[in-house]
Amino acid sequence: MPPSDKELALVHQSFSDLRPYLEPTSIEFYEKLFERAPHLRQLFREDLKGQGMRFMTTLGTILTDLENPGSGKVDYATLGHLHATLGVKAEHFKPMEEALMDTLRSKLGERFTPELEAAWRKAYEEFSAKLIEAGGVSD
Repeated sequence: MPPSDKELALVHQSFSDLRPYLEPTSIEFYEKLFERAPHLRQLFREDLKGQGMRFMTTLGTILTDLENPGSGKVDYATLGHLHATLGVKAEHFKPMEEALMDTLRSKLGERFTPELEAAWRKAYEEFSAKLIEAGGVSD
């Protein structure tokens, strides 16, 4: 079930709160990801700063797309196919989700309420499912 308008608004607001801290947030995301799933490190460039900024920018674009479904701002097929060609598998999205939640919890502190976490999880599951399906990301 896609996130509701209220949930998307919560996610969007919290992402806006992180905007001034995108670089350290993105680096922390990858650190947490590689703590959870060290075997994924080989799929990413050495330059985590650049990689992380692309991740956060893409995440912002996808959140905008979820708020305006069908706007065409995100080409899920191309983005998913790119991930697949880099070796990303469908099973890798779960540790990415957990690393994202850990990062949000760390960066937002008390503002990362159970309601906000649930909203982020729904948004993440929605866009990752689109990416996996449209991009032909395999198991």
